[in-house]
Amino acid sequence: MYVLGIETSCDETAVAIYHSEQGLINHNLHSQVDMHSEYGGVVPELASRDHIRKLAPLIKQLMQESRLSSADINGIAYTAGPGLMGALLVGATTARSLAWAWKIPAVAVHHMEGHLLAPMLEENPPEFPFVALLISGGHTLLIQVKGIGRYQLLGESLDDAAGEAFDKTAKMLGLGYPGGPKLSALAEHGTPQIKFPRPMTDRPGLDFSFSGLKTFTLNTFNASKKTEQDQADIAAGFQQAVAETLSIKCKRALQQTGLKRLVVAGGVSANKQIRAALTEMTAKEQAQIYFPRLEFCTDNGAMIAYAGCQRLMAGQQQGLEIFARPRWPISELSQTTD
Repeated sequence: MYVLGIETSCDETAVAIYHSEQGLINHNLHSQVDMHSEYGGVVPELASRDHIRKLAPLIKQLMQESRLSSADINGIAYTAGPGLMGALLVGATTARSLAWAWKIPAVAVHHMEGHLLAPMLEENPPEFPFVALLISGGHTLLIQVKGIGRYQLLGESLDDAAGEAFDKTAKMLGLGYPGGPKLSALAEHGTPQIKFPRPMTDRPGLDFSFSGLKTFTLNTFNASKKTEQDQADIAAGFQQAVAETLSIKCKRALQQTGLKRLVVAGGVSANKQIRAALTEMTAKEQAQIYFPRLEFCTDNGAMIAYAGCQRLMAGQQQGLEIFARPRWPISELSQTTD
């Protein structure tokens, strides 16, 4: 079956078509980064309005490039949450309206489930069960995954998510928006001269906390001469601390569950040092590690189309109501397999 996927949870308008046997057919994305950079972060109202302007033309372009018509599409998947309510509603109303007009089913997809399943789009996808580390601007989650919808939350951030900590730290250093990629680029020119804390690694458990690390970074920067090299060294120290903290927690999760497969996904999974630290850790643990390709680390339509296809093939679909949840615990999802 052909499934049209729509992603509008935050600041990227993304669409894709996935086929249950042929795999990913095509995908398109429009980023709002340039628009929001003027304000130093995402402006929800502007994000919603831009989704309205871009979504329909993007779908039309995707269909033309894929040489498909509405008669070829068998279902529509859309991100229903978590995310910005206004942005979610643009995708939800568009998807639900097209499904009604085309007389096909629609299914709501959890944004983080999309990220979790993104590595399934690769040539060598992971097999169930596995441990998943989801790291993005809004979430840091450790999950034991037994199948689609069969998720057990192992740990989560008690305050700032990893991506949020990157963005806020970048702002402290005067790097602007989007902060995470700019901080990572700056860190390549620095060396971690100061030992940064590895928060919550000196106690048992799999939860995360990055607010204290953020405060330590600010105090360190304020005490420095604030030269360009100081900025680079502090960025390097901060990034190393985050990478090692994530690595320590993932190692614990693998040992606790007895699993030998780790999936790492979400926007922050594109970070080179985090990838390197986790790859080194899994090699020592004789475990396998899986990442999505870089273009599927950040928000994209392909992961939504894939996740939606799996749920549609399992017989799940939404009613005619417009379904959107800005807050939506992944533990509440229904499973598709026994």
